[in-house]
Amino acid sequence: MTSDVPVNAVKISLELVDLLRELDGAGVSEVAKRLDKPTSTIHDHLRTLEQQEYLVKEDDTYYVSTRFLQLGAHARSRQKVFKIARPEINELAQVTGEHANLMIEEHGVGVFLYRSRGPDAVRLDTHAGMRVPLQTTALGKSIMANRPREEVERILDRHGLEAVTDRSITDREELFDVLEQVRERGYSYDDEERVKGMRCVAAPILNEDDYAIAAVSVSGPKSRMREERFTEELPNQILKSANVIEVNLTYS
Repeated sequence: MTSDVPVNAVKISLELVDLLRELDGAGVSEVAKRLDKPTSTIHDHLRTLEQQEYLVKEDDTYYVSTRFLQLGAHARSRQKVFKIARPEINELAQVTGEHANLMIEEHGVGVFLYRSRGPDAVRLDTHAGMRVPLQTTALGKSIMANRPREEVERILDRHGLEAVTDRSITDREELFDVLEQVRERGYSYDDEERVKGMRCVAAPILNEDDYAIAAVSVSGPKSRMREERFTEELPNQILKSANVIEVNLTYS
């Protein structure tokens, strides 16, 4: 007989790893306090993960090890869209001078699968593997706009509508109105909804059933993402890139 109840020891270990990533390292006492678990229990988990080479210890501080880099690289390499889209994302970054991005949806959140930095791109916090609320990005809105409403409803039931900035969409009906506009227009915008001072334009990558399997975008400072460049030039370039990726996916 199967059970949907999580194995508690595994759950604690995974929560611990996530916490160490967020804190960029921590000691036993701090982890125990944050997770509200006995120090002895946390110590056992930390030592086990270190012995299995998933953590490294420097003095009294534990850090996530590069073992996860191997796992992440393997997970990404399994994504056909990554292999197909990478050259197009690189080209888009060079042509626009900005950040070009590839995102997929996994477990109801947006995951940056690949990012290429153009010659004029500013520094950002985004990196491969970063997970963000879908509605806070143009990429995520492009994906949700091309998924069945009931699927989007399930995502919202699970994750809610987190406000990352004061411009993030936090109302469900407002979001669905925006998604309808995205669907009609064919591309989406992010106007400082995840990062202050940054704008983004994105388009979905659709399969043969017009179901969004990923999205591609260009992001940059709002001082450069304005007027015709923001409303015409970049959308046209991104739609072209998305189309090339879709065709290559179909015939690869």
